[in-house]
Amino acid sequence: MDSHPTRRLLAFAAAAAVLVTGCGAGGGSKDSATDSAQHGGGLPAPDQPPGTGAPYAGPEDEEGSPDHLSTFALDVDTASYGYARRALADGRLPDPTSIRPEEFVNSFRQDYERPDGNGFSVTVDGARTGEENWSLLRVGLATRGSEPTGERPPAALTFVVDVSGSMAEPGRLDLARRSLATMTDRLRADDSVAIVTFSDEAETVLPMTRLGDHRGRVREAVDGLEPADSTNLGAGVETGYATAVEGLRRGATNRVVLVSDALANTGDTDADTILERVSTARRDHGITLFGVGVGSDYGDALMERLADRGDGHTTYVSDEQDAEKVFSEELPRHIELTARDAKAQVAFDPRTVAEFRLVGYDNRRVADDDFRDDRVDGGEVGPGHTVTALYAVRTTPGAEGHLATATVRWLDPVTRIPHETTGRLETDALHEDLTDASPYFQVTVTAACFADALRRGLGGESPLPDTPTLGELKARADDLARRTQDAEVSALAESIGRASRLEA
Repeated sequence: MDSHPTRRLLAFAAAAAVLVTGCGAGGGSKDSATDSAQHGGGLPAPDQPPGTGAPYAGPEDEEGSPDHLSTFALDVDTASYGYARRALADGRLPDPTSIRPEEFVNSFRQDYERPDGNGFSVTVDGARTGEENWSLLRVGLATRGSEPTGERPPAALTFVVDVSGSMAEPGRLDLARRSLATMTDRLRADDSVAIVTFSDEAETVLPMTRLGDHRGRVREAVDGLEPADSTNLGAGVETGYATAVEGLRRGATNRVVLVSDALANTGDTDADTILERVSTARRDHGITLFGVGVGSDYGDALMERLADRGDGHTTYVSDEQDAEKVFSEELPRHIELTARDAKAQVAFDPRTVAEFRLVGYDNRRVADDDFRDDRVDGGEVGPGHTVTALYAVRTTPGAEGHLATATVRWLDPVTRIPHETTGRLETDALHEDLTDASPYFQVTVTAACFADALRRGLGGESPLPDTPTLGELKARADDLARRTQDAEVSALAESIGRASRLEA
């Protein structure tokens, strides 16, 4: 295989021209039905997708049995994309093993309708690519918008801040200090904050403190954060969770916020031991984790595993603009939960679908039979979030009728009662080419193709049928940035351009 990504990336055939032309508005068909199913935990997945009656004769799974289902835990992480942007800005290509396509896709706003109340809306749309019988399907899940600040439950946040020597680099601890100070001013009086620092040892510099009239005390603790020695991440996690447990507030959202470059180099550096501490606190006390990555050298894999084990999320901060977004917009959304253990399952109709490939979610896959087993861990999602999954689908020749049904299942965060909502897509709702799809459908495809290009060094077959060159992707992103007037899409185009120049 050619090791040069820009030579390896093939054009889309007929879609190559499509990806550098204009775009129009459009959408797929959708419906929804909420099932307040009795909490039994082990209901089997349906034998066939709704609306089908023919036996399945499509692709086979690893065990050789027919499989028309795709199941995964929801994920709203964005750290992989943020860290890739930082690497490219520093003049280097990111490590292919750090590229998670779903985190590229989920870094952009979407055009999905929001539900009126709690739970999700489900949008399923798609477009033909120009490749024979291949289409791209987008499954979009959205929660209601964020409630006014006064209507959410109180929060008990334990900030575990890395103050090791590596955090002295500009854009690390200094950024964390400014961000925490800003966020302290924006939290409510009935919220609580604790601060733990770690370098070679860990220390609780501020026990759980109700803000009320104590904001000055919190700011003083934040201003006193200074870089020290090595990175004893294990001690930081252990002390952080111990502080969170000691300050646990019933009826509040209890969360640990880990701010670190995740480069454990002293003390207990065994990832499994650290992960077990996180898992125990989540299981016994319901304390979840929000990981904020910083630094040009960053332990992306460990931070992601920590967040997954802690039923939480990860993001990456490279500058003040990122920090403002994370601590003023993202973290407040993570304080309140809309759904616990949320999973999605897409059932493809065997009469119309010959083959399907999910782009990304490699470490979020769930066994199909576990979709309705509520003991199996899913993802945690807050208000104002969207989750997007992109599929490459090869239809049967002349396919007409039902293509796929997407179902999202989640537990109410308070009552733990399970609910489900579905959306469907028919062949006649497919756009004839990508330019007919909505601009943000095209942004989704562009972000996925960019991730695919960056991870080609891993080898193996791409989930996408064919992908355009980085130059073609850059032109596509520039066009979408002009049409959407979206600064995030402009930043995507800039990052693609940097990758293209590095590979030239």
